[in-house]
Amino acid sequence: MSMDARTTIKEGKAILGIEFGSTRIKAVLIDQENKPIAQGAHEWENQLENGLWTYSIDAIWKGLQDCYADLQADVRKQYDTEIESLAAIGISAMMHGYMAFNDEEKILVPFRTWRNTNTGEAAAALSELFVFNIPLRWSISHLYQAILNKEEHVKDITFLTTLAGYIHWQLTGKKVLGIGDASGMLPINPDTKNYAADMVEKFDKLVAPCGFGWKLRDILPQVLMAGEDAGCLTEKGAKLLDVSGKLKAGIPLCPPEGDAGTGMVATNAVKQRTGNVSAGTSSFSMIVLEKDLSKPYEVIDMVTTPDGSPVAMVHCNNCTSDLNAWVGLFKEYQELMGMPVDMNEIYGKLYNLALEGDADCGGLISYNYISGEPVTGLAEGRPLFVRSANDKFNLANFMRAHLYGSVGVLKLGNDILFNEENVKVDRITGHGGLFKTKGVGQRILAAAINSPISVMETAGEGGAWGIALLGAYLVNNDKKLSLPDYLDEVVFAGNAGVEIAPTPEDVAGFNTYIESYKAGLAIEQAAVCNKR
Repeated sequence: MSMDARTTIKEGKAILGIEFGSTRIKAVLIDQENKPIAQGAHEWENQLENGLWTYSIDAIWKGLQDCYADLQADVRKQYDTEIESLAAIGISAMMHGYMAFNDEEKILVPFRTWRNTNTGEAAAALSELFVFNIPLRWSISHLYQAILNKEEHVKDITFLTTLAGYIHWQLTGKKVLGIGDASGMLPINPDTKNYAADMVEKFDKLVAPCGFGWKLRDILPQVLMAGEDAGCLTEKGAKLLDVSGKLKAGIPLCPPEGDAGTGMVATNAVKQRTGNVSAGTSSFSMIVLEKDLSKPYEVIDMVTTPDGSPVAMVHCNNCTSDLNAWVGLFKEYQELMGMPVDMNEIYGKLYNLALEGDADCGGLISYNYISGEPVTGLAEGRPLFVRSANDKFNLANFMRAHLYGSVGVLKLGNDILFNEENVKVDRITGHGGLFKTKGVGQRILAAAINSPISVMETAGEGGAWGIALLGAYLVNNDKKLSLPDYLDEVVFAGNAGVEIAPTPEDVAGFNTYIESYKAGLAIEQAAVCNKR
């Protein structure tokens, strides 16, 4: 018989998950049935300093402490009790980036986030050296770019980690990282479940003439799999997290993970032949592979699940922002006509009307490039809506074209996986703002990638819930299940969500649309070149 939430908290049986997103730090407390029972949040923003995007160390700790205090307040308000102990804690954060420390545990240069794109020279050189696609945002790209730039601090590095790895280190004293997050620092060998030894050797040989006092292995965190011991909260760590001093030390922590891994967990997309698509301001798909791809592709990042399976990631900088801007225009029209405005109703009616449009959008095309789009080789963005005089220009086709445009780039990347690499998928789960209007975003995405798309109610719980589940997997996995089986049997218990399969007409229509889309990319390129 399950205990009530108040008793769970009082007896220290609750599990805490904290995730550092780009604009919000979120904390979720779950019970022994893995259900959220309290939460806290803290809004924050990155800063552009000396041309690089960063968050200060001070902002990191103030944000964490404020988020935890907000959680405490929610617990007091709901249950009239305090958090004094927990069954487990998990820390997650945006992946990649660069946090380099010296032997006094001082950060050597401000934290360089995943958003920085100053690493082009390094990423290209390492991709060629490793015969493996190394994205701009990966930690190894940042490290090598600093070396190419002859930055003075590099010689003093004793530890290099990600944001999640840094916070976990300060809370536990352990220099470790979950394998999913580690795969965004340096490629992982799927057989050894560790950094690729041949690439480590190549890198050390490459930088040997610089005469640094470290080798790459010396400065990287130890790689851990989901469920492995990652240390316990120290006295120092307890005070860092809870400035009120109520939280006791000794609580076990699961391996720290990146936001991609926690998204996979939260959507039950860790098993091979499953995947998930996150579609909001930006979009990305994560497809869990049965084996490595036959060759590297510049538009596909190879990372891993929190239990070490290879994952093909297609990351797109743009998704719903341009679509939202057009919906905002219709809101203005309603206001101009003196009609009451309900944004949920506007979205619902416009999205559902799109399904009545022609499967190929009547020839209309939308390029949603608010910012540059690496997948299609665009360094900058120019949102464009394109039609010819003979196209079927009506509202249904207009909205359908913008919905297609929001996942067009995602389709281009996934076509490589499904058509060229013949990757097989049994289930893909969608989450994010595109799926808020029931059934519409699902149907559009199903047509784009020619695969059934599921949406679960719990997908909205997000990465903080995902890392809390990894905490539960550490301490509540009495049957010693694999992570995919634990999620299937214990957390989701057969709930696969609501699935929509693609129709042949929709697939054929999207394929026609995407051919016109590809042909029209020259228009987008010309618009970018026109510096106005």
